[in-house]
Amino acid sequence: MKGSELLIEKLKENGIHTIFGYPGGVLLPFYDALCESDINHILVRHEQAAVHAADGYARASGEVGVCLATSGPGATNITTGIATAHMDSSPIVALTGQVATELIGKDVFQEVDTIGITMPISKHSYQPHTADKISESVDKAFYIASTGRPGPVIIDLPNNALKEEIDLNDINPNTITPGYKPTTKGHPKQIKKAIELINESKKPLILAGGGAILSNSSQELVKFATLTNIPIATTLMGKGVISEDHPLSLGMIGMHGIASTNIALTECDCLIAIGCRFSDRSVSNIAEFAKNAKKIQIDVDPAEIGKTIKIDVPIVGDAKITLTELIKKVEVPDRTLWTKHLTQIKQENEENISYTNIPLKPQQTIKEIMEAVTPETIITTDVGQNQMWMAHYYKTKNPRTFISSGGLGTMGFGLPAAIGAQVAKPEENVLSIVGDGGFQMVSQELATIKENDLPIVTCILNNRYLGMVTQLQRLFNKHVYATKLTATPDFVKLAESYGIKGERVEKPGELKETIENALKSREATVIDVVIDSTELLPIVPPGLGLENMRTDFSNLEE
Repeated sequence: MKGSELLIEKLKENGIHTIFGYPGGVLLPFYDALCESDINHILVRHEQAAVHAADGYARASGEVGVCLATSGPGATNITTGIATAHMDSSPIVALTGQVATELIGKDVFQEVDTIGITMPISKHSYQPHTADKISESVDKAFYIASTGRPGPVIIDLPNNALKEEIDLNDINPNTITPGYKPTTKGHPKQIKKAIELINESKKPLILAGGGAILSNSSQELVKFATLTNIPIATTLMGKGVISEDHPLSLGMIGMHGIASTNIALTECDCLIAIGCRFSDRSVSNIAEFAKNAKKIQIDVDPAEIGKTIKIDVPIVGDAKITLTELIKKVEVPDRTLWTKHLTQIKQENEENISYTNIPLKPQQTIKEIMEAVTPETIITTDVGQNQMWMAHYYKTKNPRTFISSGGLGTMGFGLPAAIGAQVAKPEENVLSIVGDGGFQMVSQELATIKENDLPIVTCILNNRYLGMVTQLQRLFNKHVYATKLTATPDFVKLAESYGIKGERVEKPGELKETIENALKSREATVIDVVIDSTELLPIVPPGLGLENMRTDFSNLEE
């Protein structure tokens, strides 16, 4: 068979049913083979949407997502999405076309050094120069992408390798990956030290990050927390690892976290960090971060241990396996005073989210979104205020149902990620929450939604500004400049031009019913939600400790 046909077979062997892609000249042999296969190809309208869709597919399903782009500008157009997946440890395989092997390095038409460009933002990369190397490249790529700390792997495909004929009997794949042996089981002595520290603590706290979701350890985490009566805070990427209605759930920490959660982190005497990398948005001031606590860090990636915060007991291992060991041996002390104290702090810092104002307050929109959806509804967000309004106020109930770009903060992520999530979970409702700025970066993907009959409901929180940048300018800079979106299109008419239903919401009480009807119809809908452009998010000012959350902006000069 041809190399392109072998590639199809290897993708199927690795469980791939769908590819998100955009064709180009050097990929024509592959598209010939793809046309004759039973793999579903979803044609996006921009390559960046392909990689974000593959990312959304991976996050919603826990399986590897696959995207495809041609050489040159096609490959460069997916780099932002690769970096997004890399920062958030999302398992994707990105297939890129490349000029023929003998032409590499000669600056021919649509040639770029894809391997060189993506090396700092990917977990690994392969470039099979001949057809006989395709088999091992694919198998290794999927293995590396999905094991240890997951991440994006690139397979750069020279045109000649796709066209060459090959006898399968001549293939002798080398499946060994030298130097790559992820540690999944924590060292027993370190686990023993952690258990002693936990048992001695009076005010322990669990901080769960995205790694706790990636390892599918939600059940073990909740069991451990319930057994030991230890409250759980999460990072942005950890939202959903425990239901945020659970009595032991404290919600999100960080720059835009919950005030009471940040206070709890400051007061705890033992911090158990599980699958989190202590990003600057979570930690704020390193010197002030949980300074009263002994710190235990459980992470499958040894490079993350102690990278930012000094750790007392490091454990390199898979979160699910490590938690299972902790459950077997940990004691069950009485921590009633600690949990009661945290409950009181939560009550004292509880925020109002019910408003009757016009224009709509963002808090009210989140309240109505929560009333309209079920715990199984998959939420994707874009980046900016829309993202943080949702992260702060929306109560996520299940893992893999809150999908957002954390580390890279990629505007334009939300809508294509929803496409991937909907393809991965066709029976579930998918709601994409975006801002008017980020939506306009990828609004052409409404064509992809329509063409593939995807019942995605898109809520545009429309404040006519680049909201997050505007907020930072208002709080910390002299001028609000270059952030007002004065020529915003009519989003209802834009949706209708793609054959998609468009709605506009401007008053309290309208959004809940509009979302309910849209989800019930199982038809794609765009909802333009006109919100108050002056409302500001709770924020920890840069450089301050997490307990210094600012929530009152009444004295702010316009």
